[in-house]
Amino acid sequence: MLKKFITTLSILVASFTFTSVAQAAHHGTHKDIVEVASENGSFTTLVAAVKAAGLVDTLKGEGPFTVFAPTDDAFSKLPEDTVEMLLKPENKDKLVAVLTYHVVPGKVTASEVVKIDSAKTVQGQSVMIKVNDDKVMVNNAHVVIADVEASNGIIHAVDTVLMPK
Repeated sequence: MLKKFITTLSILVASFTFTSVAQAAHHGTHKDIVEVASENGSFTTLVAAVKAAGLVDTLKGEGPFTVFAPTDDAFSKLPEDTVEMLLKPENKDKLVAVLTYHVVPGKVTASEVVKIDSAKTVQGQSVMIKVNDDKVMVNNAHVVIADVEASNGIIHAVDTVLMPK
């Protein structure tokens, strides 16, 4: 019961946080993808994983990048101990593969995403993109918030961690 309450509360807080970030994005930003994700509060697992994988400097780089960013709730859907396993130093290559599978070179806005059916990721494999009833899907993940601007690209929050094949 307490876990359910905390999850519900987390979703509500995330909704308010996303709204703030999305509104701020319309005014332009000088913060890069890592700074935007760090300050958001809904991507703490993602930011920790980016740090563990040594990808901070890359995602602070010039870009532009499009990041399909899994929320903390998305990471919580993974099988138990998956995140802990990926964060171990001996699994850094696997972690890098998972994280770079969420990044597409270039800046692809929501209005552009709906016009394509796949996108090649930095990891090398492509993600499938489809639109159903105004909902954008990236593989099996729903885009829950689109077009969060950063100085070096754009973030689309997703509700599921994308796993390369």
